[in-house]
Amino acid sequence: MKKFTKLIAMITTILVMTFGSVMAAHAANHKVDIASFKFSVTELSVKAGDTITWTNKDGAPHTATALDGSWTTKTLQKGQSETIKVTANMALEYRCNIHRNMKAKLKM
Repeated sequence: MKKFTKLIAMITTILVMTFGSVMAAHAANHKVDIASFKFSVTELSVKAGDTITWTNKDGAPHTATALDGSWTTKTLQKGQSETIKVTANMALEYRCNIHRNMKAKLKM
């Protein structure tokens, strides 16, 4: 019985390592710069599990904030970045909460 339990544990570990790596390989890491009071990508195609990193290249502070307020970055000063993981039901339209005319959207 001990040998059988060890075999099951080994098979489970191999499966988790194999499929975990395959799943991680499909997640994309997107980058959006904020410069000249604009998001560098105004419509970004994403899928659940992807990550998006916003980097502020402006002298003014900015955020990336869902229009419905359900997610947001911290206030990013020049040179600062923040990453958010995409979820299946997250709000897709966002703006800078400080400069509300700066808008962009995600597309799933």
